Amino acid sequence: MQKEPMTANSYDRLTAELSDMKLNQRPKIVVAIDEARQLGDLKENAEYHAAKEDQASINKRIAEFEDMVTRAVVLDPSTLSHEKISFGSTVKLIDVNTDEEITYTLVSFMNSNPDKGFISFNSPLAKQLLGREEGEEFIAKLPGGTREFEIEEIFYKAF
Repeated sequence: MQKEPMTANSYDRLTAELSDMKLNQRPKIVVAIDEARQLGDLKENAEYHAAKEDQASINKRIAEFEDMVTRAVVLDPSTLSHEKISFGSTVKLIDVNTDEEITYTLVSFMNSNPDKGFISFNSPLAKQLLGREEGEEFIAKLPGGTREFEIEEIFYKAF
């Protein structure tokens, strides 16, 4: 089972959203299905079919969130060593071919936002960064192809 590191704040948000789906969103969908069922012929009842799709969707999300909760490992990244890249590390990379500087922070999926420099701990790039040290060069195999990087700096900053 692949563990999912996250901060206490992220874990609280995850469990709150899961609780909301179970206690509020799903019961509303059940009511919508019952109301749509009362409208008559189910074969041509768009409201009924839409509500059933919503039910399938929320049940899928609940299952995904329950899985994430069982895999969650709550960590405080400020207490971890960041001499090597780990959860919560901020990494300055240099693309060896273009000299472009890129900065990423390894976070939980709950905080992931690649456009703002926050990548999931379990993303393809993050998995290849883990355990590496400043000054290392490596070739990253990414969905868009391979890129060669040099690790310029590793540090921790609160996110």
